[in-house]
Amino acid sequence: MSQPLDEGPFFHGTKANLRDGDLLRAGFRSNYRPEVVMNHIYFTALPNGAGLAAELAAGDGAPRVYAVEPTGAFEDDPNVTDKKFPGNPTRSYRSSAPLRVVGEVTDWARQAPEALQTWKERLAELRADERGEIIN
Repeated sequence: MSQPLDEGPFFHGTKANLRDGDLLRAGFRSNYRPEVVMNHIYFTALPNGAGLAAELAAGDGAPRVYAVEPTGAFEDDPNVTDKKFPGNPTRSYRSSAPLRVVGEVTDWARQAPEALQTWKERLAELRADERGEIIN
């Protein structure tokens, strides 16, 4: 993996209730394609991007955003970098090494209900479209 230029801070969105020091690891089902077990853990340098991921995450818990620090090498997320957006404007990354939770972030922007529904509909379309593959 090549080291991205971004130095953080970094964030991860989830519906899990986590504590400082917890480690987030790869090996769980994708929120976007539940039949796929992910080889990486994903994160972003944008708290609102992590918030959107939290709102779209599987599960019944409240969406939460955590500040995280990578414990190993990481790379630009190839699912959005250059494949969908030139460069990495979403400042999205992935790592096969765990992320350490360093605190919860509460000042992220929530999606309006209509916008969140639009995102959910887009995800449903991706799930139905066999070409919406995840680079894992």
